[in-house]
Amino acid sequence: GDIERLGRFLWSLPVAHPNLRDLSKYEAVQRARAIVCFHLGQFREMYTILESQRYTKTSHCRLQALWLEAHYQEAERLRGRPLGPVDKYRVRKKFPFPRTIWDGEQKTHCFKERTRTLLREAYLQDPYPNPSRKRELAQATSLTPTQVGNWFKNRRQRDRAA
Repeated sequence: GDIERLGRFLWSLPVAHPNLRDLSKYEAVQRARAIVCFHLGQFREMYTILESQRYTKTSHCRLQALWLEAHYQEAERLRGRPLGPVDKYRVRKKFPFPRTIWDGEQKTHCFKERTRTLLREAYLQDPYPNPSRKRELAQATSLTPTQVGNWFKNRRQRDRAA
């Protein structure tokens, strides 16, 4: 989309209007403001917007990507060179997501702790789940059946090696 046009539209909205609730309370307006600030390089303003209110879980992924990319760009500007994987890891550790765009659950080894616990419990019951059980677990963990199958295969392999 046209970010400049979106920015002009957002700035044209009334701050207070008797027939409208405060527009800054609407998540869609705040998300749009954050996106415009990101594209204009106004990262401090974007961070303030993202930290100012809670966002729905469906917005988290996109807003987290903005948060990280803004911090990466700031770090690149400071260092005067592109960031490598280790640099990006350090930036992520230094600037964790605010609770407004994150459910607070740590990701460990790509999957969230709750997901890993659920898979571990299922593995103890049956290390060779059938396709319907894999689909069931996939739905419960928000993974794909392929990811679930790979997790079980890797776990069996690690157990054999141990």
